[in-house]
Amino acid sequence: MRLGRVIGRVVATVRAKGLDGEKLLVVQPLDAAHHAAGASVIACDVAQSGLGDLVLWVGGREAALALRRTFVPVDATILGHVEPASSVPAQA
Repeated sequence: MRLGRVIGRVVATVRAKGLDGEKLLVVQPLDAAHHAAGASVIACDVAQSGLGDLVLWVGGREAALALRRTFVPVDATILGHVEPASSVPAQA
C-alpha cells in the first residue's frame, strides 16, 4: 500500500466495461513525510474519499481485485483513509 492525497476528480463520459459507477479521483503519491513523491495517478475509489483526504492506495493487479467487478482495466485503487494523529484518542 502507498500513501497519497486526493487532489482532484475525473469526469469520464466513456469508460471501460466494468468501470461504470466507479468514482475516479486524482491522487498525489506521498512519502513518509507527506511530501509529493512522483507523478499523480488516477485511482478508482472504494473508500468514499473526497478532495484533500489522506488515503492508502494500491497499484497493479491488487487495484483491480479491490473493485466490485474484478479484473477490470485499472492501475490504482484507493482502499482506505489515514486519520490525522490529532484525531486518535490517547491511550491510558
